[in-house]
Amino acid sequence: MIVAFYLVIDPGSSSMSKIFFLLLSFFFSVQLFGQESKLAEQYFQNGEYEKAGQLFQRLYDTQSSSEYYLDRYIDCLFKLKQYAEGEKVLKRELKKNPQAVKLYVSLGKLLESQERYDEAEKQYQMAITEMPPDQYQIILLGNALAMDQKNDLAMAVYAKGAKLLNQPALFAEYQGNLLLQSGDFPGMITYYLIYLSENPRQQGKVQMNIQRYLPEDYQEELQAQLYGRINEHPDDIALIELLTWSFLQKKDYRNALRQSKALDAKLAENGNRIFHLGQIAANEQDFQPAIEAFQYLIDEKGPGSIFYYEAKKQLLNAKRKQLVMSPSYTREDLLALESEYEQFLTGDNRNRLIAPLIMEQAELEALYLQDLPKAIQLLEEVVSMPGMEQDLQSQAKLQLGDYYLMEGEIWDATLLYSQVDKIYKDDALGHEARYRNAKLSYYNGDFQWAQAQFDILKASTSKLIANDALDLSVFIMDNLGMDTSTLAMAAFADAEMLVFQNRHAQALEKLDSLAASFPFHSLEDDVLYLKSKIYIKDREWQKAVTVLKRIVDEFPDEIRADNALFELGTLYEGPLSDPAQAMSMYERIFTDYSGSTFAVDARKRYRSLRGDKLQ
Repeated sequence: MIVAFYLVIDPGSSSMSKIFFLLLSFFFSVQLFGQESKLAEQYFQNGEYEKAGQLFQRLYDTQSSSEYYLDRYIDCLFKLKQYAEGEKVLKRELKKNPQAVKLYVSLGKLLESQERYDEAEKQYQMAITEMPPDQYQIILLGNALAMDQKNDLAMAVYAKGAKLLNQPALFAEYQGNLLLQSGDFPGMITYYLIYLSENPRQQGKVQMNIQRYLPEDYQEELQAQLYGRINEHPDDIALIELLTWSFLQKKDYRNALRQSKALDAKLAENGNRIFHLGQIAANEQDFQPAIEAFQYLIDEKGPGSIFYYEAKKQLLNAKRKQLVMSPSYTREDLLALESEYEQFLTGDNRNRLIAPLIMEQAELEALYLQDLPKAIQLLEEVVSMPGMEQDLQSQAKLQLGDYYLMEGEIWDATLLYSQVDKIYKDDALGHEARYRNAKLSYYNGDFQWAQAQFDILKASTSKLIANDALDLSVFIMDNLGMDTSTLAMAAFADAEMLVFQNRHAQALEKLDSLAASFPFHSLEDDVLYLKSKIYIKDREWQKAVTVLKRIVDEFPDEIRADNALFELGTLYEGPLSDPAQAMSMYERIFTDYSGSTFAVDARKRYRSLRGDKLQ
């Protein structure tokens, strides 16, 4: 910082001239002092301790209030092994300033370096004995001992300091840090919780330290201590919030919700933390606590709540996902959910703001209740809603196009896809529309045009579209090399179209006919893979496992081998509940098929099942 002095000086005034020259002299002396300090530091860093020591001594003599210059001077004497001089300087400084008890630590270190251990220990104890009731000096002393790995002595300093100042929690953070360095994690937790109770605004700092340094094995210890302190201090909001946070870290949303409900009631909140937790749980596909969170908002906060309407939407969304992702559900379950949609989507509710929910119901009707006419009717309503946001309208058009295609209305489907493609030429939504049009051409047997489109889409900004396009491009290229392959490909594409239309029995017949008509064709593994998809859709898990294992065993070098392994891993991890088998499948992908697009995800899933803490 440059300080400018502006003076109006009368040339005839000798007193003003003296002031001017005094200020000028002061300015230049400050500059010179700063340069000397930088030079001394440079000497020290370069290991030129004699030169550095001379400068730091002069700097300290000039500015004796600076502890830094004294510390550096002592460091230089220490490096030069001039112990006698160092001892003399420190004793002189302690005599001048007996409250600077940190100097006892410097003296103790000096004595230790000469193997005068008993004398050194006396200096450390003297520091604690002579410690004044001064928070700054206590912290300096504690830090000096901690830096020298004398954690027990530092703990004693903070314990005595808290008594001297009559503030039991004043140094709790420092004590927690010391116990962390010592590997005493239960003790660390104890002092961090004491610190948090006295400093609730520092919750973020405490959470960060716990997340960064507390081993996974001690999470239960953290929660046990939290429960104990909360029982003693039931109104300590910071502790309850930390307990909620600890459950969230473990993805234990049920217990996190229980604590959040308690806080919501205790603080008479508007439900914001409950809504946020419900969203987190739903995103993590832990649907039951998500459903309970949204139901709580509806029941407890009522229609006047700012979250009531959104909670209703999120509740239906979570219930739908929970149902369709379940390995076992009945038609009655689907009809009950449909009834909930119908009850909510009545009268004034049917507007553009609720359009996403209507689109969800359309998916339920088309893909699970197999009521395509109703699904199409719902989406046509969404597409024609006045004031509809273009992005949402276009998404509805893509969904409607799919259902037209499932009905066999190919022209209507391609018209909708093309409309979206035209609006969003270079965006992900446009790429999605173009991909669906290319897939439609593939279904119709126009393989060369479809492949050209897939080749373009391999560069899509959407990773999912790019991967799917690459997959289909390679698939067409690999299977158009044989004389009879056009007929086989056409039959296979017909089967895929039937699967898309949920006509599974007909698709299986077509695939069996293809296998019989074209034995030993390069499509053999693809036929098995498509069969596995049908069985998975129909929730016939064991049949799916059987055909997927055939692919892995009989066609290990074909392009479907890694797909089959990943599907097997997903089945074992999910509906079949066999984590060991799932790990085995995932491990084979990233070891035997390291170049696979599934390799990264397989490794993550493997590590998650193994219990690794993933960032």
